[in-house]
Amino acid sequence: MQVSAEHLLEQAQERFAVQDYYGAAHLLEDLLKTGRAFADAHHLLGLSLALLGQRERALEEFERALALNPRYIEANIHRGVLLNELGRPEEAEEAFKAATVYGEPAVQGFSRPVAATLANQHARLGEAYAEAGGLKEAIGEFRRAVELGPAFHDLRYRLARLLLEAGRPLEAREELEFIVREHPDFLDALASLGLAHYLAGDAAAAKDLWAQCQVRRGAGKHSRVEAYLAMAKRLPG
Repeated sequence: MQVSAEHLLEQAQERFAVQDYYGAAHLLEDLLKTGRAFADAHHLLGLSLALLGQRERALEEFERALALNPRYIEANIHRGVLLNELGRPEEAEEAFKAATVYGEPAVQGFSRPVAATLANQHARLGEAYAEAGGLKEAIGEFRRAVELGPAFHDLRYRLARLLLEAGRPLEAREELEFIVREHPDFLDALASLGLAHYLAGDAAAAKDLWAQCQVRRGAGKHSRVEAYLAMAKRLPG
């Protein structure tokens, strides 16, 4: 039976709560292998690795979390603490400053920490709707989440995937183009942008984007990209 990414994250949080950091790290690594890029998952993996004494790897995970969600206050704080421990005080100070910046007013009139919390709550409700088959309602919740957290690339990516599932590739394309513009190394988003073009009838653009994925993936394998590349080989032209 396939376990959802959300369930793996919940299990990892439970293992972390009972101080089973090895167990939490194992579950989180399994989650990230599915191709679902959650800022929360990278952050929790970073915490687990830090508590296991793997500070360099932990730092990489905090930075991945911040690449997906630059407003992730806890990730900035924990990154700062770790940088201090690694003897990099100037970088640590920048991380702490980044954390305090998000006390400024957000676009929706909330403080940034409150807006971030609300965005994640809308995302959780959206996932609940999606699991229950309420695709329209799920999209509505994720749109609200993205309004509250416009820099939360993981939430915007989930919105785009839901739009693709709903047969709305042009709307999905807009969201994915935003992500790729802001975060060009987000390979899942680039691959999905190719799919959005393909579903919108632009096979040539799809093939070009998937070819870019092939170059950027390097020597590693990526199940979603592999599937799209296989599709591209069957397209005419």
